[in-house]
Parts: sequence; C-alpha cells; structure tokens
Amino acid sequence: MNVPSIEQAVGYVFRNRDILAQALTHRSFGASHNERLEFLGDSVLNCVIAQALYERFAEVREGDLSRLRANLVRQETLAEIAQRFGLGEQLRLGEGELKSGGFRRPSILADALEALFGAVFIDGGFERTRQTILQLYEPFLTNLDPLHTGKDAKTALQEFLQGRRLALPQYQLRATRGEAHAQEFEVECLIPELGIATTGRGPSRRAAEQEAARHAIEQTGAK
Repeated sequence: MNVPSIEQAVGYVFRNRDILAQALTHRSFGASHNERLEFLGDSVLNCVIAQALYERFAEVREGDLSRLRANLVRQETLAEIAQRFGLGEQLRLGEGELKSGGFRRPSILADALEALFGAVFIDGGFERTRQTILQLYEPFLTNLDPLHTGKDAKTALQEFLQGRRLALPQYQLRATRGEAHAQEFEVECLIPELGIATTGRGPSRRAAEQEAARHAIEQTGAK
C-alpha cells in the first residue's frame, strides 16, 4: 500500500493511517475490512453530490436531480474514478480475489472508493471529505449536461421503445474472451421490430450490454 500516492490522489493526508488501511482492505483479506466504512462513505457521497447538483442547477426539477445523482454515484462511475488513480493496485485482497483479478472488478473498486470517502470523513470531518469528493468528481461535474438526466443507455433505449409500444430489446451473450482476471464480454442487442442488431464489448456483461444499447440508440435516435 503506497500511502503517499493515495493521499496525493485524494488530496488529503491522514492523521490515522490505520483507518486508511481498513478502507483499502477487502473482506477476503481479514476480519478488519472496509464494509462499514463503505456504508458510511456511500451516505456522505450522496449528500455531497446532492448538494453540488442543487447549487449548480437551480432550475432543474427534483426528479431530474435524483437521476443525475444516481448516474454520478453508480458503480460504473465510482469504478472509473478509482481506476483513474490506480486504487485497485493499493487494495488488500485475499489470495482468491488476487488470483481472480479482484483489483480490476468494478464492484470491488466502487466499494473501496466509498470506503475511502468514509475513512476521510472519520479522520478529517465532512468538509474535508466534501473537498475530496468534489476534486475527484470535478471532470464529471464540469461536463454534466442537466438536460441529459443521467439515464444510462439501457434505460434510455427501453423508454424509447416503450414510448412507441415496441417490444423491449433482447440481450444475448455472444462470447467471453481472455483469462479469468481480465475477461472481455461480447453482447448483442436485438430489436427485431426495427431490424436492429448491435454489438457491445466490455470487462463485464453489464458494461457490454450498455455499449450495445448505446449503439442501438444511435440507430434509433433515442435520447
């Protein structure tokens, strides 16, 4: 665990580095793991993002603010942020998780980042945690379009089809490639009534489905 690297990435120097170590410890490693910190960090994250959206978008309705927040705090966004500063390489994982590539798994990365937020909150308080979260989320908040309410591609495609009384898309797993620790999934999205068949690839089946849905959206014009 490279403590200075982590502290530099989050913009915070821990007074109690034991809490940092706990935040980076998966339950497969030992009894003192990060699940309680994850619970705390998730709550603080939702509060900070909600406040940021409330202050930035005064004219956006409550329902749309909720969808924007959900998009920002979902697993995929958290995992992407964690990957950007190499959080996975700093995690303490059990032997089984190490062998299976757990340090790349989106769910483990997302949980660890939330636990890290929880650790900053315990060690430094709400304001320091808010600064850390906003620093890491800055690229996402800067580029956020309030007119696009954060619906993911699968949801947007589903709503487009439902609005036209068409059957929902079918997602079929076509291939799984690579070793267990670095697999790539290939999924096909089928909309027979529109003659659409698109393909998506990603490190998880869910990610591949989202990519396939995005390609389908491009063909339908769904927003």
